[in-house]
Amino acid sequence: MTSLFINTLGPLGWTLLALVPPAIIALYFLKLRRQPLEVPSTFLWSRTIEDLHVNSLWQKMRQSLLLLLQLLFVLLLILAVLRPGMEGDQKLVGDRFVFLIDNSASMGSKDAEGDQSRLDEAKARVLEMIDQMDSGDVGMVVTFSDRANVVQQFTDNQRVLASKVRSIEATERTTDILEALRVASGLANPGQSSFEEGDIQVAEAKPATAYILSDGRFQTITDFSFGNLQPVYIPLGTDTSSNVGILAFSTQRNPDKDDQLQVFCRIARFGAEPSEVTANLYFNNELLDVARIALDPDDGTGGAQFDLGSLDVGQLRLEIEHDDVFPADNIAYAAINPPERAQVLIVSEGNDYLRFALATGEIRRIADVKIVSPEYLQGEDYPKEAASGRFDLIVYDNCTPEVMPEANTVFFGGKPPVDEWVFKEEQVLPQVIDVAQSHPVMNFVNLGNVSIYKANPIEAPPGATVLIESDQGALMTIAPRKSFEDAVLGFSFLVTEEDKTFFNTEWTKRLSFPVFIKNLVEYLGGVRSGQGEMSIRPGENYTFRSSGFASEVHIRPPSGRVRTIVPTADNLFSFGETDQLGTYEVREGNSDEVSRYFSVNIFDAEESEIQPKLEIETQWETIQGQETWLPMRQEYWKWLVVLALIVLLIEWYIYNRRVYL
Repeated sequence: MTSLFINTLGPLGWTLLALVPPAIIALYFLKLRRQPLEVPSTFLWSRTIEDLHVNSLWQKMRQSLLLLLQLLFVLLLILAVLRPGMEGDQKLVGDRFVFLIDNSASMGSKDAEGDQSRLDEAKARVLEMIDQMDSGDVGMVVTFSDRANVVQQFTDNQRVLASKVRSIEATERTTDILEALRVASGLANPGQSSFEEGDIQVAEAKPATAYILSDGRFQTITDFSFGNLQPVYIPLGTDTSSNVGILAFSTQRNPDKDDQLQVFCRIARFGAEPSEVTANLYFNNELLDVARIALDPDDGTGGAQFDLGSLDVGQLRLEIEHDDVFPADNIAYAAINPPERAQVLIVSEGNDYLRFALATGEIRRIADVKIVSPEYLQGEDYPKEAASGRFDLIVYDNCTPEVMPEANTVFFGGKPPVDEWVFKEEQVLPQVIDVAQSHPVMNFVNLGNVSIYKANPIEAPPGATVLIESDQGALMTIAPRKSFEDAVLGFSFLVTEEDKTFFNTEWTKRLSFPVFIKNLVEYLGGVRSGQGEMSIRPGENYTFRSSGFASEVHIRPPSGRVRTIVPTADNLFSFGETDQLGTYEVREGNSDEVSRYFSVNIFDAEESEIQPKLEIETQWETIQGQETWLPMRQEYWKWLVVLALIVLLIEWYIYNRRVYL
């Protein structure tokens, strides 16, 4: 340990203080040393001459205990002003501690000494802090990634705390600290109960120190007040670490050659190096293609496109050749899924243009279409098919069912039998002023100069999106319903007046109409033409419907045992055990064939940028990074002041003893 002094005075203060010892010595030389004695007159002049010698400035310094004591007193005061101290053993401050340990993907980076990850370093530091806890201190352990997990409630059992810390494992999830802070704040405040033997029940609000052990790769903390929590941020990792990660990897059909697939990837550099990387593309674990990807010198990003041709169903994997401390984002996964045709029911009568649009080669390629008359709704088969989810999409052309089916729906000229859907007063010749072409249903659909004779503006349920807007209000809207979507067009294609039927709009004669019908079938029919599924992040739910109305499906993760799940009432499957990176296989019922794939990837720039933050931002303040615990300085100045007072008392005692004895 090293002795430390603190400079507490400025130059003027030190100058004045340094003049005190010389002043004392000067006074020692100048003071008169006379004693009240009666002497004979013959000695009078010799004694006077001797006094003059005593009062001279230059003479041999005599030994004086009082002078030494006075100088020692001043010296002790000078040392006390310097505030000498020693860096003693560091110690936790307080008696209630919340240990918030980040176990997200970036905490798996191995930029510490040896082969230790950031999470290993965090656990080691928390174990050291637990050893520093005094008798009666209580602690709690919370881990966080994209969600919080209370590993151990408040307890004074240090052995239990240490055991729970050692059991913490890394995840591949992204980072969000807000939920963990809310959990810690809630458990540190009144109203909480103990859960296990040895847990401490919180009866009243007490201050607690929240130690945040993380690399800080999360967003600014907003809408949160620490209250009784005193945050201490302990940054982990090396700020010189660099990383290269894959931020996107997907497949799609070649727009010019529909029978061929393309793969796209985007890569980013976080740090000074490298300027380019090699990307290897694998199909079913066999090397398919290699590309050199240059990274932009300014933003550090780069991308590549691979033309796959007409590959069959299988798994894709992209790997970049770069040795960095965070290898988890150097690999990305995708898949080519089996084609899946939409099952579509059209309930219509007398609309030849709608039949023509459904008879195109493109529709026949992507969907199985069944066309029935409105009387079919009253038959025996329809209620069973509607309730079982037999169809992916049901189109009601100028007709309405009694109850909504377990399927996506489209209504032409009618409204769903749901109170939230309202048709306003009928308007004549409304003018289309806007089309939401960014929505998949309206892609490449142009309604310029399209006339409409009569239409009903629409009021839709909450969460709806307007697809066609007119000067009289919304003419087409799409809205969610449970796990389905319902699209409603506020006008029919045919109208009947005075026993005469005629077209209500000329849109059906335009080229955009078959494009519109194809968009409806693809989007609401859930068409998959062999392209890859959208990638999800670790921990997210993957939701889908069975194409064969299976009573159960079996999901094989990249490693581990097969999971079996059953559907909800609307034939919806939801799978949440997605912590592993990689491609998951889905098999329906007793089939040995893979019905679909889905992939789990990190794809998060904030997680891939592994340089630790030296401070974390909140809505109101900045929390600077600190050491593991607050250092305790052993101050000696108080003892020096006490010793100086003792010296002063001794000097006073000796002086008075000489005078009065």
